[in-house]
Amino acid sequence: MNLSAGRRADAAGILLGAALDAIFGDPRRWHPVAGFGQFAGALERRLYADDRRAGARFAAVAVGAPVAAAVAGAWLTRRHPVARTALMAAATWSALGGASLAREGRVMAGRLAANDLPGARDQLPNLCGRDPAALDAPELARATVESLAENTSDAVVAPLFWAAVAGVPGIVGYRAINTLDAMVGHRSDRYRRFGTASARLDDAANLAPSRLTAALTVAAAPLVGGRPSEALRIWLRDGSRHPSPNSGQCEAAAAGALGIRLGGRNVYGSRVEERPHLGDGGPPAPADVRRAATLSLAVGTAAAVLAAGARLLIARRRRKR
Repeated sequence: MNLSAGRRADAAGILLGAALDAIFGDPRRWHPVAGFGQFAGALERRLYADDRRAGARFAAVAVGAPVAAAVAGAWLTRRHPVARTALMAAATWSALGGASLAREGRVMAGRLAANDLPGARDQLPNLCGRDPAALDAPELARATVESLAENTSDAVVAPLFWAAVAGVPGIVGYRAINTLDAMVGHRSDRYRRFGTASARLDDAANLAPSRLTAALTVAAAPLVGGRPSEALRIWLRDGSRHPSPNSGQCEAAAAGALGIRLGGRNVYGSRVEERPHLGDGGPPAPADVRRAATLSLAVGTAAAVLAAGARLLIARRRRKR
């Protein structure tokens, strides 16, 4: 199997993996990301020190090990199209979280629509790390829409982007980086310095995917009753107001597509953040949460098709050379 055939197998694997995620959601047992989390946790216990150099060493080993394994897997399957397709499908399915994300969003929409505030508060930790105890229905809806917008990039578009760019090593490397950011990239006393490298890696890895997510959100706005022109206007105006260089792009585009306003006061345990407002509409209602879940699925589907197409385009250009 030549290089072009390998990329065609990758394209088929991307579509197959995305289909598996759409049908089954996250693997329920033996999830590779959970296994990686255990590996990274054990590595942290060995390498932890309260400084940035130790954090950089930790990130290099924690990302480098699975990427090396993925490179070896890609090399071993280079002459076997079916095996190569299966490897990419397995990596894609393991890395994506689009179906589960939308499902959790719809559960929240249902509980809010039924005025089940305790149930909605119990549901929020499945979507984000915000403290739900004091949140009312509009704030729970806002937290959910913001999480759906951000995680459409982190859990769907970004893995597909890196699969298109670098095949199996790309998607495995991205998922490792993103998982490390969730584990040690947050601002706490323990990780303020140790987690810096992981957080910066995640920012860099999501720079292009977050903007692709925003662009696809603009294009998909009519599917949820929005206008692309308005989604584009809000994205360009508000996308850089957010403290994150990437999350704001996705959240602003979603606010414009849904015709709502996001941002405000966020409580994470003992830490409180005041976020700038994104969008010109009112606060999201339960129906907007359901629309946000639909928007997330539409963006993810488009990203899968684009990723497979990009992999095929790379193969054709290689063949012409």
